[in-house]
Amino acid sequence: MLALGIVVVWGITGPVFGYSDTWQLVINTGTTIVTFLMVFLIQNAQNRDTEALHIKLDELIRATHRARNSFMSLEDLSENELAQIRRQLEQMQEGCKPGEVQPAG
Repeated sequence: MLALGIVVVWGITGPVFGYSDTWQLVINTGTTIVTFLMVFLIQNAQNRDTEALHIKLDELIRATHRARNSFMSLEDLSENELAQIRRQLEQMQEGCKPGEVQPAG
């Protein structure tokens, strides 16, 4: 509502300032700054969500007896190491029938 109010006030003041370049620059600068700050706010929220998801998955891995505990720190691996693990898991799954789960090992 605040943003809408600011835009309405800005629009109403257009004739007062003769729709000048400075008048347009005010709204352009304001929206750019707000967008820039929103990126940080959204990124922070996503980082919190991702961290919470990792904690939940780690707990599920710990609670599942056949799961590999080494998977709890996959986010620390390089892209090449992750690709290698993915290939290994795909190879393990190739031998399974549809709907069948390959035992961990």
